[in-house]
Amino acid sequence: MAATGENLRIDGDRLWDSLMEMAKIGPGVAGGNNRQTLTDEDAEGRALFKQWCDDAGLSMGVDQMGSMFMMREGTDPDALPVYVGSHLDTQPTGGKYDGVLGVLGALEAVRSMNDLGIRTKHPICVVNWTNEEGARFAPAMMASGVFAGVHTLDYAYGRTDLDGKAFGEELERIGWKGEEEVGARKMHAYYELHIEQGPILEAEDKDIGVVTHCQGLWWLEFTLTGREAHTGSTPMDMRVNAGLAAARIFEMVQEVAMAAQPGAVGGVGQMQFSPNSRNVLPGKVVFTVDIRSPDQEKLDGMRAEIEKRAAAICDEIGVGCDVEAVGHFDPVTFDPELVGNVRKAAEELGYSHRELISGAGHDACWAAKVAPATMVMCPCVKGISHNEAEEISKEWATAGAEVLFRAVLETAGIVE
Repeated sequence: MAATGENLRIDGDRLWDSLMEMAKIGPGVAGGNNRQTLTDEDAEGRALFKQWCDDAGLSMGVDQMGSMFMMREGTDPDALPVYVGSHLDTQPTGGKYDGVLGVLGALEAVRSMNDLGIRTKHPICVVNWTNEEGARFAPAMMASGVFAGVHTLDYAYGRTDLDGKAFGEELERIGWKGEEEVGARKMHAYYELHIEQGPILEAEDKDIGVVTHCQGLWWLEFTLTGREAHTGSTPMDMRVNAGLAAARIFEMVQEVAMAAQPGAVGGVGQMQFSPNSRNVLPGKVVFTVDIRSPDQEKLDGMRAEIEKRAAAICDEIGVGCDVEAVGHFDPVTFDPELVGNVRKAAEELGYSHRELISGAGHDACWAAKVAPATMVMCPCVKGISHNEAEEISKEWATAGAEVLFRAVLETAGIVE
């Protein structure tokens, strides 16, 4: 690529305005967003994104998982596209930037190419992946997982939410089930811009995270089966208390994660009691253990230890214990050349930066199975994410998008 000039910058005000406009769709109750995948709000957000892409001259493709691929043509008809994007779906109590910054930052890069009259050898494809969050339908990063061949289409279509609604049926209902075969597209490279979702960049006063790796993950869904009984009239020594077993497992998960330090985390974020009545001992408790580490041996060792100790806990109380792995990916090492492009772009622009290992999973983790991939990160206030209090500054968003812009151009090749 020719030497980058000072004029190769994005319009930070336009990017911020787009983020704020998208945030009006599916507003949360405390300043964030509730635009869960395959809801009416998701459909509305997709329609707005499509309108913006139409205005930017992009052509749309939609695959059978509902992922949106918005293409800007390159000058070489044989060159594979550079894909850039993230996701528009949110957590039930999510923020305005998680995922959305990556999609709209990619769109802003294309808008800036249009403004500056830049042509690229490789096409640029802005992508909105379906169901990255996994909040409504587990597992997370589901559409990119099907794209990468990790999950089958039938498996994805059959996943159900807490109300028993199937993913495939909901995709059809909102009108975003495409005809394109999932994974048929070929990628030259993949870039993803994201907020850090952690406190490191802000704490160290760094503008940019150069992401070299992503932690591996196991989501283990436990179903504990006890016996419903009156909490007041059932003697303590005659109870089969699934809730007690769950409490002991929660504490055990903490112990296992602490014993695996450094470089490991574990906890429980979702739980359901049944029948969930004040004066009835639960007959069933369902919860998900989330464990992560960039070390494969440590990650798998934690899983084995948790499952072994959970079985012993339940046996002692007489509670049934079933475990299903509902989400998994191995630790990921991102492409060194693309990582270098991100680092170079940050240096050219004068942004402070440091290397990061992503603590969260992203669509880039699955994209890395089919093409060279990497990520760019910007700070978020106090590292808060998956929370309506999630916040970033316009300056951070602009810096991240500008680094993304230059790195993508480095890979796509500017045609003079």
